[in-house]
Amino acid sequence: MTASAKAVVLVSGGLDSATSLAIANSRGFECHGLSFDYGQRSVAEVAAARRICESLGVAEHLVLKLDLGQIGGSALTDTSIPVPEAPTTGIPVTYVPARNTVFLSLALGWAEVLGASHIFIGVNAVDYSGYPDCRPEFIKAFEAMANLATKAGVEGQVLAIEAPLIDLTKAEIIRRGLELGVDYGLSVSCYNADAEGRACGVCDSCRIRREGFAAAGTDDPTRYS
Repeated sequence: MTASAKAVVLVSGGLDSATSLAIANSRGFECHGLSFDYGQRSVAEVAAARRICESLGVAEHLVLKLDLGQIGGSALTDTSIPVPEAPTTGIPVTYVPARNTVFLSLALGWAEVLGASHIFIGVNAVDYSGYPDCRPEFIKAFEAMANLATKAGVEGQVLAIEAPLIDLTKAEIIRRGLELGVDYGLSVSCYNADAEGRACGVCDSCRIRREGFAAAGTDDPTRYS
């Protein structure tokens, strides 16, 4: 990697994507943050993503507006579907159909325009909520597709999809982020946060986040409503 190597980093506003951005920075990439206003229930996520990108430093931060609520099918994009307040089995209703596939596809397009060689995504297959698009098999398959489907790939510029958190527990992610100077007080993980970014404290994402800070042995900076 040269000093000018570029990376597109997906920044959702949560603690995982903040850590992923910090890791990309630590590896010397020129980072370009990409976030989505996709019709999600928690509008505070986009504001959190902006704070994180400003705090950790990016070459630029792009927020794309989509409306996945038009296809529905998730408690995160359809307010008629309640966010569960207890752990569930199987794939939960907070799974957004094809979300990471859509997000990575748009990141791939921007990476081609920028001449970026890497895309970072903060998915995790250990302390996660059962989403199929957070698995190593998905990341590997998308990377293979990306190098087949793009002009850059056909011309020999290999593009890597980086998921540096995929095998880490939430506690390990938090410890790594703290080592790299991440201010987790800027992040919002709650599925049902209010407009000011205050967490509900009862959804699955809040539970996983709270247990992660406890296991990491550090204070939880989350603001609760």
